[in-house]
Amino acid sequence: MDHESRIHIGFLIFEGFPMACLTSMIEPLRAANEIANQPAFAWTLIGEKKGRVMSSAQVAFEATQSLAEANDLDSLFLLSSPTERFADAQKSPATLRSLARHGVTLGSISGGVFPLVRAGIVHRQPVSVHWCYEAAFRAEFPDVDARSDVIVASARLQTVSGAAAAFDLALRLVEGQLGRETAHEVACWFQHPSMRGEGVRQKVPVAQAPHTGDDLPDLVLRAVDIFASRISDAVTVAEVARKTGVTPRQVERAFKAATGQSPTHYYRAMRMKAARQLVIYSGDAIADIAAAVGYGSSVPLVSHYKAAFGVTPQQDRRRANQFRVDANKPVPSI
Repeated sequence: MDHESRIHIGFLIFEGFPMACLTSMIEPLRAANEIANQPAFAWTLIGEKKGRVMSSAQVAFEATQSLAEANDLDSLFLLSSPTERFADAQKSPATLRSLARHGVTLGSISGGVFPLVRAGIVHRQPVSVHWCYEAAFRAEFPDVDARSDVIVASARLQTVSGAAAAFDLALRLVEGQLGRETAHEVACWFQHPSMRGEGVRQKVPVAQAPHTGDDLPDLVLRAVDIFASRISDAVTVAEVARKTGVTPRQVERAFKAATGQSPTHYYRAMRMKAARQLVIYSGDAIADIAAAVGYGSSVPLVSHYKAAFGVTPQQDRRRANQFRVDANKPVPSI
């Protein structure tokens, strides 16, 4: 395979980027090169500036090229935590937009969707947002079409929710470049059971239960969907019962049997998780966060938050900020 037909992928890494997301995409591409015995894929680690970049796992990587020097790329993926921003808020986003205009496919993995959107790359296109970041993302970008699919991709914009989804996207690239048989062999190398595509929803943990939702009864799943759509506009169990065509008692019994808790407590846990995203990944005032998750004031929010996480929102935010600053450690990312 000649240089012209090779696919060259850049990974723009920020401090605290999720290491698994990077390796989950590079390793299948490396394996594909070995299996095909040809350099079908090449990759470059890029930073705003050249040099050492610390990952979320406290393993350092070397950005061998600066963003300003990025060239000869077919695709460029952003990897970061949700809180990271460009050091040069004018020049770096402009460079990304210039790359896009010159035919480079841009994308993001996990929290990298935040700087991607901040750069003005995404307009009316949908993007994949990890469920862990959904509340913070919607608060910052209410007009962006955030999807829960593991992969949301077009010819010019490719976004994936996390590390496993990055592996799936890499397999798609291998299939497109080297064929289905090679992609299947790569998947088997890593014991990756199947290649997920667009339209596949993320696995989301059920609050305080060892499930991802697949084995929940239909009534509970429908109620959870209603709860998820009404985080900021609180809904009662009676309303959920009316919408699902059953009695409140049936909803109560179904939740207790499936999750071990009442629908009210389950719903509160969902709202607390959304609140914690906003506490850690946004700078919003606690009163605004309370309103965003359906509370009339911050007093009950603080009480429920402390019961759920053992600290107040203010204490949790101070802890997160201290973790970011001390030894330049990032808040954990997905």
